[in-house]
Amino acid sequence: MTVTAWVDVSAGVAGDMLLGALLDAGAALPVVQAAVDAVLPGTARLSVEPVVRAGLRAVELSVEVSGEQQPHRRWRDLRGSIERADLAAPVRRDVLAVFGALARAEARVHGIAAEDVHFHEVGAVDSVADVVGVCAAVHDLKLAGLVSGPVALGSGHVRTQHGLLAVPVPAVLELAHGWVVAGDGRGELATPTGMALITTLTRQVPAMPAIRIGAVGIGAGTRDPAERANVVRVVLGEPMTDADEVVIEANIDDLDPRVWPSVLAELLRAGAADAWLTPILMKKGRPAHTLHALTPSDHAAEVRETIIKHTSTIGVRQYPVTKYALPRAWVPVEIDGTTVRIKIAFQDGVIRQATPEFRDVEALAHAAGRPVQDVLRQAVAAAQASGLTPGSPHPDSSGKPSPGRATPDSHGAYRHTHEGEHS
Repeated sequence: MTVTAWVDVSAGVAGDMLLGALLDAGAALPVVQAAVDAVLPGTARLSVEPVVRAGLRAVELSVEVSGEQQPHRRWRDLRGSIERADLAAPVRRDVLAVFGALARAEARVHGIAAEDVHFHEVGAVDSVADVVGVCAAVHDLKLAGLVSGPVALGSGHVRTQHGLLAVPVPAVLELAHGWVVAGDGRGELATPTGMALITTLTRQVPAMPAIRIGAVGIGAGTRDPAERANVVRVVLGEPMTDADEVVIEANIDDLDPRVWPSVLAELLRAGAADAWLTPILMKKGRPAHTLHALTPSDHAAEVRETIIKHTSTIGVRQYPVTKYALPRAWVPVEIDGTTVRIKIAFQDGVIRQATPEFRDVEALAHAAGRPVQDVLRQAVAAAQASGLTPGSPHPDSSGKPSPGRATPDSHGAYRHTHEGEHS
């Protein structure tokens, strides 16, 4: 199963909060500790404990540093330690990317080369543990991707080794280029390390995506302000865009209406499960149509291209949907020596709907030179005579056809479809 993660940073983000949330969501602490030890052998010991923030349960991560005086590491030195460390390739790649972004931001702020950056934020043991730990946790959880929402940065001032700085601090603003942020809350809500992790490892989305939730992790900050829960939440789940279908749409007001039947046929050939039109009224009172195509996600690209190619639209919109469908089957009945399939939908062994397959009815009417409505009535009567009516048992429920029901054809007794198959 593909697993993705949505990171809730609406209350801000720090490296320890994000790592605590990932550990709470199921990442293994020994795995994370081993990764940190590979970069900083015997220097940092990680531990977690349950805490309460604004009345809510959370996990707080602590980093215990060895008693020896730790040096201020320059980025070039730290990078060498990371490159030499025994880390999984994806973990090393992500750690280097996060610290590279952080070093470039600090270099920009202080007007020096990134290679020469050596400061508390990059060199501190707890920041190294947070970054390496988060990257190792993401790898341990086998996450296919991470997304996050708008980041709360805070307000006010914070005291640093460079003196009193306004919030958000300069490095956070550098890292936030191109991201949606908010100044909600008092104090420093987003740290440079936390912001570097979010902007490097996640893709920003306006809201939580459609996922089937599997686990939730909550990481706590050290403070417990009264006005908000000082936490980062991580929600793990299966993305619905991979598992279900999507709807692709376009509003069109300038296409010759005689073309629409061929457009719908082309969409079905491109892999759409269904395609239809909805009459609409657009701006300035223009009559138009919305073209809809319901399609499995793996055919979305072909369907989009088909719409662009065969209509006058210059763009489409797409969104995931979840379809709930009753199981279906086709049961053959005989009319004047010709087989017509009856499509049944069933639930708990009971028929809920029974309808003659119109294509079969139409073909028989054409071959016999009869009106379609006459053949349709005959097919309905044949279905009722075979016991294929709503409320009746499913033909397979007894393990064999019931008396009076249709006998198996050369392709097998009954043709069943996947529950989500379009008819």
